[in-house]
Amino acid sequence: MEFSKKVTDIVAQAEKELAEKFAEFDRIAFENTSRVLDAFREHKVSDAMFAGTTGYGYNDKGREALDLIYADVFGAEAALVRHNIVNGTQTIAIGLYALLRPGDVMLSVTGKPYDTLEKVIGINPDGTSCKTDEGSLADFGVIYDQVELLPDGSIDFPGIKEKIEEYGSKIKVVFIQRSKGYMTRPTLSVKTIGEIAKFSKALCDAYVVVDNCYGEFCENIEPTAVGADMILGSLIKNAGGGTALSGGYIAGTKKAVELASYRHTTVGTGNEVGATLGQNRDMFRGFFLAPHTVAQALKTAALAAYVFEKLGYVTEPKWNDNRYDIIQRIQCATGEGLCAFCRGIQYASPVDSFATPEPWEMPGYTDPVIMAAGAFVQGSSIELSADGPMREPFTAYLQGGLTYESGKIGIMSAAEEMLKMQK
Repeated sequence: MEFSKKVTDIVAQAEKELAEKFAEFDRIAFENTSRVLDAFREHKVSDAMFAGTTGYGYNDKGREALDLIYADVFGAEAALVRHNIVNGTQTIAIGLYALLRPGDVMLSVTGKPYDTLEKVIGINPDGTSCKTDEGSLADFGVIYDQVELLPDGSIDFPGIKEKIEEYGSKIKVVFIQRSKGYMTRPTLSVKTIGEIAKFSKALCDAYVVVDNCYGEFCENIEPTAVGADMILGSLIKNAGGGTALSGGYIAGTKKAVELASYRHTTVGTGNEVGATLGQNRDMFRGFFLAPHTVAQALKTAALAAYVFEKLGYVTEPKWNDNRYDIIQRIQCATGEGLCAFCRGIQYASPVDSFATPEPWEMPGYTDPVIMAAGAFVQGSSIELSADGPMREPFTAYLQGGLTYESGKIGIMSAAEEMLKMQK
């Protein structure tokens, strides 16, 4: 691939100014890798654990060890890691259905959750509750309410207190979405999540549940270490390290994870069953690689912020901001701009580079979505990808990058496409 002098000059300057940030990402990756290795040694990971099981999957030593490793690394009492969870949305649904009963209240304290959860919970795009007759939480009598973030994206603690006092003991789940999703708000730090957990638990006896997608290993601590009762994520995002072929994880208190295991399989069997079908090796290897891979994605995101800021686009986070997830938001201003950005990312992908991404009615979304995803694993967000809803302000959400080198090429390719559009 050939790049213009304008783009190569911006990238060269970016790498000089980002050197300190890159060193910080590497430091966090080192600390997290050390914790992962400690857990692997503690639970005596061996080649025999990679064989997998069939049928009921009784006594699958690899599955059992991986659960314990996730729990140790994430500072949790227990964990459930399964290859047959299809995506992050199902992971979160398992957790919510496990903890909530008819008449209980689910209170989201970070505004409306990600688009794909609307039908799971039973809410309209504006956040109001609605029955769907499709098996949503609302259909089973679960009450949903939310507290909007303050205009600057910070937590409305007085608003949370007011809602908790309104519903009292009916509140069963205080829900936190760590990442921004398709919103313009900032991603939450683990410190902030800990403050929410402490504040909420002082007012009510509820499970604090965190959608942890895109945030794993961006810091050297996870929300379960600061008071969250349950965190949930996808294995084709950060935690899978780019090698897990599918799956999800749930980590938290022993009671919360036990209830989730009953929802995933059946009451009584829980985490004791579930054949791994030879998937253990990829999940172990992915978790081992995850801290390093996340650092590569963070470097790619910071580079993108710098490059597109210099090209005149609105970005969030800024290139020198602290980062609490792997997502970089780039405001493309027009639909054509968003499409051009995604074309550039797709063209620089190792898989399906010849394809041209087009907006389409993606299941679970309220607006057509365009997605560039030339990945080895379909839908993998830890591999370099970009997507966004076709609505104002036509924002591209960039994430991933298995290697910084490939991420850098992708950013340069996207920049060239944007420059072509401006001519």
